[in-house]
Amino acid sequence: MNQKPSNAFIAAAWIALGIGMIGFIVGLWRSDMLLNEKGYYFTVLMFGLFAVISLQKAVRDKLEGIPVTEIYYGISWFSTLLTITLLIIGLWNADILPSEKGFYAFAFLLALFGAITVQKNTRDSQIFNRTQNLD
Repeated sequence: MNQKPSNAFIAAAWIALGIGMIGFIVGLWRSDMLLNEKGYYFTVLMFGLFAVISLQKAVRDKLEGIPVTEIYYGISWFSTLLTITLLIIGLWNADILPSEKGFYAFAFLLALFGAITVQKNTRDSQIFNRTQNLD
């Protein structure tokens, strides 16, 4: 990989991350949920963002031949799937409108996609810069 991501792609990734996170958090802020429910969803969002970044790094390291322990690789996958499962369970049992459930689901997935893409772009840019310094 010797190509730096375009500025447009980098911007789109940051915008996706920002819209997903801000939309999810503003939705929580304005909701009539109890504070413990808001805390649950906020924690799932933060855990999910960390999990997908960790997963993206582990998958990329394996593809590039960088050693990754199987336990770390497995925990990364497990954590990512767990956050999605926790969100699904929470929304399934939430006493909110179906349209609100859909809003939270899509904002969550957009934030996770944005986090993965920002991590990918950051890594690709670092690799590109390293290869340019070697020339």
